[in-house]
Parts: sequence; structure tokens; C-alpha cells
Amino acid sequence: MWALWWVWLAGAVVLAILEVLAPGFVFLGFAIGAAATGGLLALGLTPHWATLALIFALVSLAAWFALRKVFGLKGGQVKTFDTDINDN
Repeated sequence: MWALWWVWLAGAVVLAILEVLAPGFVFLGFAIGAAATGGLLALGLTPHWATLALIFALVSLAAWFALRKVFGLKGGQVKTFDTDINDN
């Protein structure tokens, strides 16, 4: 089952949906890793399951760092809110 490309891509879709429901760029990194792993399998690469897990983990970690770098708070910043959404 780990060697089926569509399983990895279906997992990527599920993780992307979870990211919409719980934003924070956590699930999106895992979705990118699963999509990359599924893409490699779809291209015809058939490594051992442990290698697939390593590829998934490394790509997910790299994606998470990239997302934090691009979309995260800049160094030393703190997110504060001056107004209430309910104040009109």
C-alpha cells in the first residue's frame, strides 16, 4: 500500500483539507511532502518503504521551514490585535 502513488496523493489532499480547517502551515508541509512522494511514485520510481518515509519526512520538513520563512512572523515580531472584530 505504501508503494501506491494515488494513496500518497489522496493523503496529500486530506492533509490540505485539514490545513484549511486548522491553519498554521503544519498540515500544508505534510501535504507537500505527501504530494512530492506520490509524484515520485507516479513517475515510476519504486524505492523501499523506508526510503519513501525518509523522502516524505525530508520534503515535509523542508516545506515547513520554507512556509515559516515566507509566511511566518519576521524576527522578534509579536502578533497583537488593537481592535475587536465585533466592534463596529
